[in-house]
Amino acid sequence: MTRPLTRAALGRPAAAVRILHLGLGGFFRAHQAWYTEHAPDAADWGIAAFSGRSTALAARLAAQDGLYTVVTRGPADDHFEVVGSLAAAHPGSDHAAWLAHWRRPELAVVTLTVTEAGYTRGSGGHLDTALPQVCADLEALRADATAPVGTMAARVLAGLAARQRSGLGPVAIVPCDNLPGNGPLTADVLAELADALGGGPWRTAAAHASYVTTMVDRITPYSAPEDAAAVAAATGWADTAPVVTEPYTEWVLSGTFPAGRPAWEDAGARFVTDIASHEHRKLWLLNGGHSLLAYAGPLRGHGTVAEAVADPLCRAWLEEWWQEAGAHLGLPGRELADYRAALLERFSNPRIRHTLAKIAEDGSQKLPVRVVPVLLAERERGAMPSGGVRLVAAWLLQLRGAGAPVQDTAAPSTTGTLADGARSALTALDVRLGHDTALIEAVTTQAEQIM
Repeated sequence: MTRPLTRAALGRPAAAVRILHLGLGGFFRAHQAWYTEHAPDAADWGIAAFSGRSTALAARLAAQDGLYTVVTRGPADDHFEVVGSLAAAHPGSDHAAWLAHWRRPELAVVTLTVTEAGYTRGSGGHLDTALPQVCADLEALRADATAPVGTMAARVLAGLAARQRSGLGPVAIVPCDNLPGNGPLTADVLAELADALGGGPWRTAAAHASYVTTMVDRITPYSAPEDAAAVAAATGWADTAPVVTEPYTEWVLSGTFPAGRPAWEDAGARFVTDIASHEHRKLWLLNGGHSLLAYAGPLRGHGTVAEAVADPLCRAWLEEWWQEAGAHLGLPGRELADYRAALLERFSNPRIRHTLAKIAEDGSQKLPVRVVPVLLAERERGAMPSGGVRLVAAWLLQLRGAGAPVQDTAAPSTTGTLADGARSALTALDVRLGHDTALIEAVTTQAEQIM
């Protein structure tokens, strides 16, 4: 017989909210909330988290007083842990509650997990003011600074403005998405939105924070209905919002926290002055490797990372890409070898059902940071990187209807001949690549060979 998962049942009161989070998904709950749970001063750092658009998950978590189970799924068995750092869960539509948290004097940290697409940037890396959702938020904020808005940039800027109008001090904005230099990038996007609103007080509000750069890593697939049953069978708790994740986790941060922060370093996080090498290692090897498998794997009938990496051909393609990308990391050979070995072990975990279709989403937003830097570096030295070429070719085939379904609102049109499609795909990633006729020919040839 199962019992409802509540704070009263566990005797665990919620901590006062000092952290605000946007993006109430599995990764946040297995990563930032997990680190906060394990910090020695967790009792002082409650989190209020808001969903992006959906209401169902927030409602389920609110009914459980913010409690949920993290299922750490190793190759052989599971470990179950109830996490209590989430003090409040709100639907993204509750904008009044969002602004109210910004007006709390004790608020110190705002974390973000909104995916690469959530930064609403165009191909040049700047805020895309032509996007309908950005236009709608600009119109709303021009009419009323407290009006409900939907994009990450508008929600955060509205919060900063509300905090400044209340006469409260700055907070730390901590983006936790897979983008290099995500701290300065977030600052730039908010500043550009402020300028689009006319600058002035909006510009001052955007500067009323520090922006922390982070590298995050923990494979956290979508939970399945059977996960709740597994939690109930193992623990006796009726948890409607469990999170399944892998044993490995990493968090590297660089920046200042003007109003303080939890002692995350005592939970395993690292604070560094130069984060670039950590970012590139993860973006190119882990995320780039995931993208390669996400586009090439379904072409060979695979549905998950574990299935694809068990395929000798897919694994050879992965190793080839890693060799190319690793050459531009500037890290010791032993460190790279150890990291690649750890990635293979993680990718091969058959009990983590990390679907290739999910990884394949929003390729136009992901590949510019996961693949393009290596392609450009290889072409600048006169090489034709077969691993990178294959990755782009597999993405091209997906865009043309093969493999995983396309879920990408910014996907380029790749109609016409295969060569036309290759040129369009490469141009969408970086205009310099779209002018590289030898690269276009190589991608076209590779796509023909894969087919």
